Amino acid sequence: MSTSGSESSRAVVARTVDPPPSRPTGPGGSAPRRVTEWDALRGFALCGILLVNIPQITRMAHGSENGASHLISNGLGMLVEQHFYPIFAFLFGLSFSLFLEGAQRSRRPRLMLARRLLVLGLLGAAHHVLQPGEALLPYAIFGLLVLLPASWLPTRVLVPVSVLAALAGFTAVSGGMFSIPGLFLLGLACARTGIARTVDRRPGQLAVVLVIAVLLSVPAVWAQLVYPPDGPLTTRIAAAAGVLGAVAYASAFLLVLRTRIGRPLAALVEPLGRMALTNYLTATLLVVAVAGPLGLRESTDWSTALGLALIVLAVQAAFSHWWLGHFRYGPAEWALRTATWWKPMPLRRVPA
Repeated sequence: MSTSGSESSRAVVARTVDPPPSRPTGPGGSAPRRVTEWDALRGFALCGILLVNIPQITRMAHGSENGASHLISNGLGMLVEQHFYPIFAFLFGLSFSLFLEGAQRSRRPRLMLARRLLVLGLLGAAHHVLQPGEALLPYAIFGLLVLLPASWLPTRVLVPVSVLAALAGFTAVSGGMFSIPGLFLLGLACARTGIARTVDRRPGQLAVVLVIAVLLSVPAVWAQLVYPPDGPLTTRIAAAAGVLGAVAYASAFLLVLRTRIGRPLAALVEPLGRMALTNYLTATLLVVAVAGPLGLRESTDWSTALGLALIVLAVQAAFSHWWLGHFRYGPAEWALRTATWWKPMPLRRVPA
């Protein structure tokens, strides 16, 4: 399994920490207003993650032939691989902080989070059987080793530490699994500084971030195209292009949500984001089930892989929309939440 694909699959579990609440809530507290921009961004990134995970699960080959499959495989390699896992890792750290805030009503909030991460790790160990290199287990490990200790850091220390850790993750270790801690810490710092709750009031700042990310992404992508694939800096260039692309995608998406098409776009992808853990696990089951009949295993039929991704996403979007109209959480999200609070949580929505 390639490093970039494994990295992409690891990213999908940012949703496994509860959505950002607008005020602290305990297990018996009232449902808070959601910061829906992050759910929508998570759902958008889930689409990119699936595009990379299908070839990884089925062990597809890139091949050297011309035609549509060759164009799709190259396009995914340049524009999708390593571009979405940074978004999910960032959102995982952000949601971790906001969940910790909501858990303050309990006697031992960090103990609850440790239990949550342990359950996540067990899910990951089971999921690893179907998808080696999956996301849940490493997220749980880094959550315990990095996020929990960092939650005691004061904000004035956390911010510079997060920036340095993120830079080191994409320079010293060239991206990959060990870039996750820095991205976790950046998300944690974003929540601590209040940016997470006020993102809808920062269009100017988002525009500046987008322009800078695009300007830096252009030479990074160009370097990917012209640099020898077996050169000593190949992984560093790919990691830099990936994280810059992730910043550009995320900031552009958040800005698009403020336009006329933002409402229908959010209605499409927000349910995917709210049930990202459920959708991540069920996507693996669906791909494993149909890969053989479709002849995808170890093939170069990237057109069929792309079509399968679109069908899976359409089915999951429709199911997520229906499910959340009747229930508060996705099935996997409810199970994780119940294990966290160590008591059955209300699932069915109460009619108004």
